Amino acid sequence: MIATRCLPSLLLVTYLILPSFAQQSPRATDQAAIDRTLRHATLEWATLAPHMPDPATGTIASLEMAADVLRARRMPEDALDYYTYALQRGGDPVRLHNLIGVTQLQLHEPEQARASFRQALSLNRKDAEAWNNLGASEYLLTNFQAAISDYRRAVKVDKKVAVFHSNLGTAYFERNDYESARKQFETAVKLDPGVFDRVGWGGVQAHVLSPKDRGRFCFEMAKVAAHNGDDESVIRWLGHASETGFDVAGEMRGDKDFDNYRKDARITLLLKNARAMHTGQLSASGAAPALPADKLN
Repeated sequence: MIATRCLPSLLLVTYLILPSFAQQSPRATDQAAIDRTLRHATLEWATLAPHMPDPATGTIASLEMAADVLRARRMPEDALDYYTYALQRGGDPVRLHNLIGVTQLQLHEPEQARASFRQALSLNRKDAEAWNNLGASEYLLTNFQAAISDYRRAVKVDKKVAVFHSNLGTAYFERNDYESARKQFETAVKLDPGVFDRVGWGGVQAHVLSPKDRGRFCFEMAKVAAHNGDDESVIRWLGHASETGFDVAGEMRGDKDFDNYRKDARITLLLKNARAMHTGQLSASGAAPALPADKLN
C-alpha cells in the first residue's frame, strides 16, 4: 500500500484480482483527456469549480486541500494539477512529491510515480513513506527485488508501521520466499491486527495473482494466524485458500503449525465442501461427501 499524509496506509488483500498498471498508450491518454473534459461538464464539477483556489494567488494550504478533495472525488488529473501548483508556490517538496507520485499511481503511471518518489528521497533519504511508495511503484512494474529493497529501507527507518511489513511480505511472496513473507506478515499483524482486513486503494493491490498464487497467499496467512493462535482467522484464511482449489489438506498434512487444527470440525467441514465444489461430488441433499481420513492426517 501506499503511505501518504492524506491517504491511509492500507494493504488490499492480494488474492483479489485487479487490473494491471501497464504504461498507458497514446490512445489511453487521449481517452483520459476526453473523460476529463466530460467530467468538467458535469454538475459535480460545476459545484466544485467555483470553490477551487486561484493557482496564482491561493495559499499553499488551500491548494493542497483542493487537491485532496479532488483526489477523494476521484478526479486525479485535476488533483495532480493542484498538487503541482502547491509545489510551485513553495509547498513542502517531500510531502508534495509523495502526493504527486500517489496520484500518478492512481492514473496508472507507475514510471512517472517512481520518478516522483525518487525526487522526494533525493530531498530526504530518511522519509519512510517515500521508500514505501517507491517500493509500491517498483512492485507495479514487477521489479520485485527492487521493491523488496525499498520496503526494507522503509522498515529500517520506521519499524512500527504495519503496512511497511505487509508490503515487504507481499514482495517476498512474489519471489516465492514464503518463510520471509510469513515473518513480515506476522510482524504486520502484531503491529496492527486489522491490517489485512481493511480495503483501500494502494500500490500493491494492482498485481494480478494466479489462482494458485492466491491460494498459497491465503494458506501462508493461515499459518501466521495458526502460529498466533487466532482460530477464527485460521478458518477464514483456509476457507479463502480452499475456494481457489489450493490443496489445503495436503499442505496441512505434517505441518506442525496446524497440529491443533487438523481435527477441528469446522475445518473438516470446510475441506469437505471445498473438495465437493471442485469435484462436483455433491449428494442429493446438498451435503458434501465424507473426506477420507488420510487427507487430514
